[in-house]
Amino acid sequence: MITTTKPSLEEALKTHFGYEAFRPHQRLIVQSVLDRRDVLALLPTGGGKSLCFQLPALLMEGITLVVSPLIALMKDQVDSLSANGIPATFINSSLSPEEVGRRLVAIRQGKIRLVYMAPERLMLPAFLEEVQKWTVGLIAIDEAHCISWWGHDFRPEYRQLSQLRNIFPGVPIMALTATATDRVRKDIIEQLHLRQPRQEVASFNRPNLTYRVLPKRDGYRQLLTFLKDRPQESGIVYCLSRKTCEELARDLVEDGIAALPYHAGLESAIRGKNQEKFLRDDVRVVCATIAFGMGVHKSNVRFVVHFNLPRNIEGYYQETGRAGRDGLASDCLLLYSSADAAKLSRFINEKTDPNERKVAARQLSEMMSFAESSVCRRKILLNYFGETEGALPCGGCDNCLEPRQNFDATLPAQKLLSCVYRIKERSGFSVGLTHTVDVLMGHATEKIQKWGHASLSTYGIGTEFKKREWLSLGQEMIRKEYLAQSQDDFKTLTITAKGVGALKQRDPITLTKPLSSLRPRRRKEVEGGFDSNLFNSLKALRKELADERNVPAYIIFSDATLRQMARERPTTLEQFRRLSGVGQRKLAEFGEIFTTHVKRFIP
Repeated sequence: MITTTKPSLEEALKTHFGYEAFRPHQRLIVQSVLDRRDVLALLPTGGGKSLCFQLPALLMEGITLVVSPLIALMKDQVDSLSANGIPATFINSSLSPEEVGRRLVAIRQGKIRLVYMAPERLMLPAFLEEVQKWTVGLIAIDEAHCISWWGHDFRPEYRQLSQLRNIFPGVPIMALTATATDRVRKDIIEQLHLRQPRQEVASFNRPNLTYRVLPKRDGYRQLLTFLKDRPQESGIVYCLSRKTCEELARDLVEDGIAALPYHAGLESAIRGKNQEKFLRDDVRVVCATIAFGMGVHKSNVRFVVHFNLPRNIEGYYQETGRAGRDGLASDCLLLYSSADAAKLSRFINEKTDPNERKVAARQLSEMMSFAESSVCRRKILLNYFGETEGALPCGGCDNCLEPRQNFDATLPAQKLLSCVYRIKERSGFSVGLTHTVDVLMGHATEKIQKWGHASLSTYGIGTEFKKREWLSLGQEMIRKEYLAQSQDDFKTLTITAKGVGALKQRDPITLTKPLSSLRPRRRKEVEGGFDSNLFNSLKALRKELADERNVPAYIIFSDATLRQMARERPTTLEQFRRLSGVGQRKLAEFGEIFTTHVKRFIP
């Protein structure tokens, strides 16, 4: 058993990674691994999962095997480790057989401490035979939720990893993920045969992220305005389709925004090139499907925009989590429209498995409720993952920063309830919310003509609201249980007992005014007091150094470190050493360069 005193762990942390203190849960996880105990670590994106196995790898005997699903993640992490003077490598399909051979020789000679590889490569019989010749000290399985049927990103190749316990019975196994429900956690433990693992579950709260939802009117114009408000920042725009990715990227370039598309339909080489340009700040916006993200550790992503409605809250949380990995204030904007919801519903209805359809429909309903709700958005996200919310308002979402007003909705609610009742009375069957609203507004749709609903007493009595406003009010009446919506493919409405009582007794009904389409306010910076001119100059210097070394800029230093540099203005190596993110290697390589640069800004 390896035991370490607190000072020695903190000293190793500063020496190798440049940090004075651990983030929440990291120290307990590191010590558990050093004590050769299995670990399940659930830390949010940006919560420091990688350090939990990278630091023990330097303090333990033997090699740390890191199982990772994506080539981009492996290269990113190896580049970052190399920048800190830590010997690491990866073995994957991007390498020639000759290069793989050279790396294997270095591993056998004990020159490497961490080896990254994909599960399908690791579990090849010939490769397993090679690995069993090494002295393996730790096995770390990143994105461990991929092993679970119940996870949002199940990958069959991860199932093979269940063999590792028998192959390496005495080696501690660490499973790491950013998003996992209780069910997924149990499945990870069972599939990997973890032995009484230490479970460390961090808060899902990302206090540096601001969540906002706007009703999509002119989506492209809204996006362009948002981006032009942030001329020096980079971010991700998530889209539902490949076509939308292509069109948005093209239009943004025409409007002077450096952008590129990313989706599974692009050739692998183009996809990799576009990702690399984004990581290296050669373009500041990537328009992507959900194929983009896992394994992208770009720490200075300042915003994530969902141009289309995500399929579920779990995916939305993980995608927004790619903003602000460095802990600095970042924006998450969702452009919401009922048309996107309808399109996703059609996709769901095309699924052949009825259980899969049911689950997907429930998840979409939860996502729509999140978008339409007037409740604190952070509270909804935390509750989804079973976490009790903190004090409200959270100060970091539109509903808390700019609360929507309530209004006396008794009359419109009565109209909607009456319309649902009259349709069922006339036709003998129930219909969905959209059709009910069409009747209220007096539209002449094919179904209204076909079913004779134009002759109903409620036909055309709801012209005081626009269709989107009626739909929003209807959804809130469902959430408040005046109406119930079926869980089948047709989503038909029925009046609940509460709704019947309100209809008969004319009870007062208070609802929330629909979402505003106003331009979102800029977020408040949580940390100020730094010289912005010096900061921008340091960013330019960082980019120059990164290009010389053929690595992304954030590998050199994070934005957080540059801000601290611009605030404290270190002019000596001793002052520079005290900056967060400056370890022994970076002090030696960059200390003189940056302190000399800072001196030029001091009168």
